[in-house]
Amino acid sequence: MYEDDDTEGSPAEKASDPATRAQEKADEFRTHAELAAVFEGCRKFDAELRPGLDADLARDVQRTIAKLEKSRLGETPLILETAMDDAKRLLDLPKSAGLSTSDYHIHRRPGEVMILRLLAGDEVDIFYTRLQAHFEAALAGFRDDERNSLSWKDKDAQVEAYLDALDKITMNLTERYLREPLREHGLIALTTQSADELNINYLCDHLMGVAASDLVGSASAPPDEPTERDLAWFFKLFSLRGSIDGVERMCFFVFMQKADEGW
Repeated sequence: MYEDDDTEGSPAEKASDPATRAQEKADEFRTHAELAAVFEGCRKFDAELRPGLDADLARDVQRTIAKLEKSRLGETPLILETAMDDAKRLLDLPKSAGLSTSDYHIHRRPGEVMILRLLAGDEVDIFYTRLQAHFEAALAGFRDDERNSLSWKDKDAQVEAYLDALDKITMNLTERYLREPLREHGLIALTTQSADELNINYLCDHLMGVAASDLVGSASAPPDEPTERDLAWFFKLFSLRGSIDGVERMCFFVFMQKADEGW
């Protein structure tokens, strides 16, 4: 999802504030952990790709989620009371639209894909467990890599401060994603992340464990020897979460469009 920093010098050497640089890496790993937890269903939990999501339903979800994005409380992810009915309607789609949970429901147009994934109950517990595990694994690996890459150098105060800052980072993602407040107070939250040019093969091969043609369709899939442009898709993930009738639920909606389609 993100590119390795291949410019000269280590992160510690380039950062004016080592603690800020370390925190930025942690935030990067958090967003990557969310992608991994959202998209690993086929590899880890026997989730299925289900093309054929009703076009009217897909467009309704797209319009509603866009409305909810504009209906948050200030700079928080919390949905305003005036938009709660719309949010609950999306979270209740397994019941109202008869959609299976865990699976990836897909609506395709040439050069465009919408994906809907719904979780409920124990599936939400698993999601948060996997989210935390992905984050901690990425951070631990990065810490080791940074110490190994810097061990041969004479460490100055900034490098030492950077390594110490990495060691001190902790992040409880259930707290970061407001899980307990949502459950205790009946709130609903919406967060997003996006990329102007996501590598479609990275998403499909690495995260999902499926062929790109199975996700986006053979006409939109990259060729066997793709160029960077062939692989580039605009990507936006919406993560809606709350409870319906005492059952914790999540609704993930993804909009993707080929970068060469003039979005």
